[in-house]
Amino acid sequence: MKRLTSIRIFFERYGFAVSKRLADRLGMKVKSVRLFFIYASFTTVVGGFLLYLILAFWLKIKDMLYTKRTSVFDL
Repeated sequence: MKRLTSIRIFFERYGFAVSKRLADRLGMKVKSVRLFFIYASFTTVVGGFLLYLILAFWLKIKDMLYTKRTSVFDL
């Protein structure tokens, strides 16, 4: 239990202050840096999902347009 507490304290001290350190280094407000990370994560997730839907739709249309014929008797 002591080890778990020390790991938690380590992450609270060094891990959760990333946006504060970055904002201090860039001379910006911490709120702006946090909002940027939130918007970037939403954009990444939504962009990946939209790309997946576009590719799935494109493959479906391609399969509908180009059908393979297995033999000459399928004409």
